Amino acid sequence: MKIQNAFRIGLVGTLGVGVGLLILASIATISTIITYIGAALFLALGLDPAISWLERRGLPRWAAIIIVMTAVGLLVAALVLAVVPIIVEQVSQFVEQIPVIVARVSSQEWLESLEEQFPQFKVQEISQQIQTSLTDFFTNPDRLSELAGGVLQVAIAIGTGVFAVLIVFILTLYFAASLNAMKRATYQLVPASKRARFADLTEQITQSVGRYVLGQAGLAACNGVASFIFLSIIQAPFPAVLAFLAFLFSLVPLVGTLTGSIIIVLVCLIPGLGSPLTALVAAIYYLIYMQVEAYLLSPRIMTRAVKVPGAVVVIAALAGGSLLGILGALIAIPVAASILLIIKQVVIPRQNEL
Repeated sequence: MKIQNAFRIGLVGTLGVGVGLLILASIATISTIITYIGAALFLALGLDPAISWLERRGLPRWAAIIIVMTAVGLLVAALVLAVVPIIVEQVSQFVEQIPVIVARVSSQEWLESLEEQFPQFKVQEISQQIQTSLTDFFTNPDRLSELAGGVLQVAIAIGTGVFAVLIVFILTLYFAASLNAMKRATYQLVPASKRARFADLTEQITQSVGRYVLGQAGLAACNGVASFIFLSIIQAPFPAVLAFLAFLFSLVPLVGTLTGSIIIVLVCLIPGLGSPLTALVAAIYYLIYMQVEAYLLSPRIMTRAVKVPGAVVVIAALAGGSLLGILGALIAIPVAASILLIIKQVVIPRQNEL
């Protein structure tokens, strides 16, 4: 009996480990789909405040969803139609400027000036090595085939990105339409004695997430518009492209504005496109803007959305970015706010009752 029990325990344990590994492998396989679902649910919660506002004005939910989604679609279409032609034009100008930039970088005067500034580096030898490597690369058929394969992979990645955007948009539409039904179905899984309290916490959390999404989008829009106006005034290279980058990076909390600002300043330093003076002015502007955003815009826009201490914001954003990348950084702060809300309204009162 002891041998049989040991065999049975070992068999059951092995099967349990196998089932656990199968579940983990399945989750890893469908991780992309889970990411799509998480992004769509996050966006649906972000659009829900606008939909609920229209519902309170007497519109049925389906009509409110159509109006909100149509407004979002028109806004995206207007942004694309306004930005993409400018981006294409300015990128084509950049491509035309590449020979000038290469000639400038490889010119003897520029190399001599670099050697005077950095005598510890053998600038001309490094430049000669780079030119030799580039010549060998473009004259080697194997390298050219690798380059063609890389271009094909880029095209596939772009197609995958377009498909992902389409899937997320469709899922967002479905989640926005069935959000209340999903909430009611979730409430039914909770015991009746705790259902009201659970529903109240859920509503507070979902409203907080929705307001956070709208607030972050508002901050990003402020940065994009202000960047376009200022970069156009100082005649920075490709102001529309750089402003669009500022908008996209500002969607990422905490580090997005800083990262986008560094990239814009570095672009302004490229020989043949910008100048050190333009880069210096842009750097001063973004230093001032980040202070305005941190102490004026962000408190006014985000205070009503989430109330999270600064240290928790930093830790949550870093942890979310490490776990799930950009999506993790986006959802980290509302998740942290939800956890703090549960601790304040559930855990602490329960501990006080003991």
